[in-house]
Amino acid sequence: MRKTLRWLLSLVVLIGTVSTAGAATAAQPDATGTNVVNDDAADIKDRLLAIPGMSLIEEKPYTGYRYFVLNYTQPVDHRKPSKGTFQQRITMLHKDTARPTVFFTGGYNVSTTPRRSEPAQIVDGNQISMEYRFFTPSRPAPADWSKLDIWQAASDQHRIFKALKPIYDKKWISTGGSKGGMTATYYERFYPRDMDGVVAYVAPNDVVNKEDSAYDRFFAKVGTKECRTRLNAVQREALVRREPLEKKYQEVAAAEGYTFNTIGSLDKAFEAVVLDYVWGFWQYGTLAGCDEIPADAKNATDEEIWTSVDTISGFSFYTDQGLEPYTPYFYQAGTQLGAPTIVFPHIEKKYIRYGYLPPRNFVPRDISMKFQPGAMHDVDAWVKRNANQMLFVYGQNDPWGAEPFRVGKGARDSYVFTAPGMNHGANVAGLVPDQKALATARILEWAGVASAAVQADPDKAKPLAKYDSKLDKRKVERQLRP
Repeated sequence: MRKTLRWLLSLVVLIGTVSTAGAATAAQPDATGTNVVNDDAADIKDRLLAIPGMSLIEEKPYTGYRYFVLNYTQPVDHRKPSKGTFQQRITMLHKDTARPTVFFTGGYNVSTTPRRSEPAQIVDGNQISMEYRFFTPSRPAPADWSKLDIWQAASDQHRIFKALKPIYDKKWISTGGSKGGMTATYYERFYPRDMDGVVAYVAPNDVVNKEDSAYDRFFAKVGTKECRTRLNAVQREALVRREPLEKKYQEVAAAEGYTFNTIGSLDKAFEAVVLDYVWGFWQYGTLAGCDEIPADAKNATDEEIWTSVDTISGFSFYTDQGLEPYTPYFYQAGTQLGAPTIVFPHIEKKYIRYGYLPPRNFVPRDISMKFQPGAMHDVDAWVKRNANQMLFVYGQNDPWGAEPFRVGKGARDSYVFTAPGMNHGANVAGLVPDQKALATARILEWAGVASAAVQADPDKAKPLAKYDSKLDKRKVERQLRP
């Protein structure tokens, strides 16, 4: 994937809802109008905690649900379960065991604030959310980094699914955004019989790590020429003014206690932040946001250039303190996922000292790394030939969509849609009307809750749960990661 940027909408956007509800509730109509009785004869918390290896961290109330933050004991190595375990943090947004369940993965830390993914709203179901292995606190101690790979993570999901399926025995849909969308896809590749459908949002697919020209073509056309010119000019000017801006950077670093041991120097960190600038704008910015970019970079003040770059890329990110939480991501990018490399034709070579740095620069040197070029080839080929009931959603203006997943002739009931004008927060709701209706109808069908009317006419498909301003809001956080 890419070395990273920018302020990701922790596409936790797509994460779970919380709840309060009691053990059993009265009969309620399902999508077809039939009364369904909640079968929680025993308190759902007791049923969850009766699962071997499951323990409660806390329960939080939310109207209409029960929300649990849990630990689940996992093997460090699924091939050798006797070689040690660790505690993996998960959350459960419980609505009713008679409803379908959505398995959400963000690919990073799990949010413990109740959120509901778009598929969970569409199917009006339960949601289980998993913290990715090696993201604290879900990290084995000591950490054997060789056990951080996509198969081990998929096996974490498989064990969780197997543990919960006896309780939540209706249909299951897996989902996630960005690295979470990749995670949902890898899970399907290794355990294709677990889920009844997959909804992967803005999932990068860097099949050939050394060939990244698709990103260069993207940046040559995205948005408007006027907007691209503004962004390019500010990025170039920041490097032209390296000396005064680095002086300010040194002052900020001293005041905040920032250090640069992992990346190697403040100078390398400065350039890395500046080279992230244009990518960062398009990942979570909008065309309308170009109005906030300095229109005349050459005549802008140092403070205006600094502020624009810091707002979009964030000068704190490539410090030791900024990088540390994302060590697992950079390790995976440098061992299996891949990372984009882009060129900067609008900047003279004399201003670029290091170029787009590979992931090795963002992982402490005491952690060994070796790239496995076959990992993404395998997944890409599998999706093209075997995708079954999978939906990929991309944003037209999102750099990460420059290398998307594609489905081939062997795929069945699978789709790749692009939301016009949208960025890394692209979703089903942002698709053109006919694709939005089809995607919603397929998700309902995969989850087993499509009404007869929807089955007859996909245009009638709508989310079964009403919008909740707290559960369903898209929370944008300045987190520099894909």
